[in-house]
Amino acid sequence: MDLKSLRIAVPEGCNIILGQTHFIKTAEDLYEVIATTVPQAKFGVAFTEASGPCLIRTEGNDEALRENCSRILQDIGAGHVFCVLLRDAYPINVLNPIKNCPEVCGIYCATANPVEVIIARSDQGSGIMGVIDGFPPKGVETGDDRRSRKELLRKIGYKL
Repeated sequence: MDLKSLRIAVPEGCNIILGQTHFIKTAEDLYEVIATTVPQAKFGVAFTEASGPCLIRTEGNDEALRENCSRILQDIGAGHVFCVLLRDAYPINVLNPIKNCPEVCGIYCATANPVEVIIARSDQGSGIMGVIDGFPPKGVETGDDRRSRKELLRKIGYKL
């Protein structure tokens, strides 16, 4: 078995959600989840089959994001993986509805940070072992950092 780290290029101004899923209707169902949860969102969705024709199935309302999702999954090369790229929405807006989608088995990450995907390759194929999301901590927040965090949450409308 070989292990490989793959850097994912998240397009500027986008968030990525990577997860594991298991059924051919995933792309359509994730499209419906996002479109009905955040109608103004621009997004692409891609899903890799792990049996039958083993195709990458895509949906979305933004062709560039849809194509980018497909390229990301081609680079990862593992079956039963989905990728969502979001613009004009955040993962917090869609993550719980995505997790409640019957085909979704789990989420690897939901982020705007740089992402590295750790992939294991065997004679049978490839699978995601995990992800590296962002950077390591630089320390513990101070009182000023705490105040700044709270101000930011209020400024962007997540707290009163």
